Amino acid sequence: MARPTVRTLTRYLLRQHLAPLGFALTALTGLMLLQQIAKQFGNLVGKGLPWGVIIEVFVLSIPFIVAVTLPMAVLVAVLHAFTRLAADNEITALAASGVSTGRVVAPVLVGATLVGALSFAWNDQVLPRTNHRLRTLQVDIQRKKPSFTLKEQVINEVVPEQFFLRATHIDPNTNKLKDVTIYDLEDAERRRIITARSGRMAYTPGGRDLYLTLEDGDIRGVNRTDPTQFNRTFFRVNRIRVAGVRDTLVLTGQDTYKSDREMTICEMRGQVEAARRDQERAQLEAGLAVESDLRRLAGLAPVLTPLRAAPRDTAPPGVYCRALRRLAALLSPRSAAAQTPETRKPHRVAPPRPSRPPHPPARPVPLAPAAQAPRVMPLPRPVPAMPPSALVTAGASIGEEQRARAARQRAAGYEVEIHKKCAIAAACIIFALVGAPVGLRFQRGGVGLVIGVSLAVFTVYYIGLIGGEELGDRLLVSPFFAMWTPNLLFAVVGLVGLWRVRKPGSSPYGADWGDVGDAVAKWVGWLNRLRALQRRAHRRGA
Repeated sequence: MARPTVRTLTRYLLRQHLAPLGFALTALTGLMLLQQIAKQFGNLVGKGLPWGVIIEVFVLSIPFIVAVTLPMAVLVAVLHAFTRLAADNEITALAASGVSTGRVVAPVLVGATLVGALSFAWNDQVLPRTNHRLRTLQVDIQRKKPSFTLKEQVINEVVPEQFFLRATHIDPNTNKLKDVTIYDLEDAERRRIITARSGRMAYTPGGRDLYLTLEDGDIRGVNRTDPTQFNRTFFRVNRIRVAGVRDTLVLTGQDTYKSDREMTICEMRGQVEAARRDQERAQLEAGLAVESDLRRLAGLAPVLTPLRAAPRDTAPPGVYCRALRRLAALLSPRSAAAQTPETRKPHRVAPPRPSRPPHPPARPVPLAPAAQAPRVMPLPRPVPAMPPSALVTAGASIGEEQRARAARQRAAGYEVEIHKKCAIAAACIIFALVGAPVGLRFQRGGVGLVIGVSLAVFTVYYIGLIGGEELGDRLLVSPFFAMWTPNLLFAVVGLVGLWRVRKPGSSPYGADWGDVGDAVAKWVGWLNRLRALQRRAHRRGA
């Protein structure tokens, strides 16, 4: 059983991080959400969408923002909390009481591990569903046409590539038109030009169709198949209905298509297994094509053995996916099995068995060797003479190799996304490991240190994450190293910094921005000396 002092210290250290964590998460999420609103607000408002749909778009964008800002909030909270504790000499008092630096940092790492587990569940279960819903809603919004408006002295496209309208004057209050010209191109064989001195517009109650009432005009029609025909019809009143002017927003009920960012880890693992099976089949077909060409070159019959598809394993791949399936089976209600009533079968009387078994059929008597007919062996068909270039198909396995590479790229894309979800969740622990020694070492940096170090770490980490994702998708780097390299580098930096802080006799507390500048200058000087040594070695080798 742990001592009460230890439990009190753990609770105190975790409470010091809760308020900065909540504030940083709210502030960072709000800033990124405002940026998202400023980027998309104009496009959404211009389509005449209801406010509920616009708000839903931005609400569905929050889970993706939280997945990015949660590790950032952990770093900000750790930097702020340890900087304040060191500035208030609380860390010094703990060290004087015999509490080591590792004992101070351990509860924070445990709390960061819990936040990382929450981030992993968020990225795997919540984020794919909201991404799928957001993409479906954005596609539905793109299908909706903008609000229908008419401009004076301009040829307005009422129906795309079919119906055009021009009016010299449009009264927006009464919807009256003057000097109207309509170009009707709906019929591919007959073109019509309608002119009228005045007119009036009206919409259906749903605003989908447009009714035009034209007065004092004519209709001029030209037959494209017979240009010599020209018809002109005068009218006093002409009513025209134009359908589909204002298209309503139709929401998609169920969209079965999902991209890699709309799938859970278990769904992506299933896609990876399917891609690997396709790759193996393509490689087998490539070997079969080469073997068939070699057999044709040797004058033998080609191999015609069909490839049998491997049986598909329905069990979810991985321990994590199997555990999720078992958990879902335990939590979901069991379906009641329908019981069928038993029916009595009618009693059948067995037929009487014969007293004596029937005589077996007579076997044919083989002929004597002298009486057997001679066996004629078919002669082998001569292989037609073919030029050497036609015996081997040029690029017999190129198609199969391309299929195998495409399958590898598809599998790599899903694996990169799987490792990305795990790496972002693990970044909560890595950022806590980096922020603790920095906050303890540079206690007098203040808010400037928190902001500066956070921006530097965020920039380097996410640039490495984006670059690694690109390299992993192109099969230049394995998916594991593509996504986990930034985490490994920052973990090494954090461990080295923690070792330097807890090193006895190093006097780690009390540094300020001057020490930061000295450390940066020291690193720059070290890099310059390394480059100078490389130049000298290159000159000697030349």
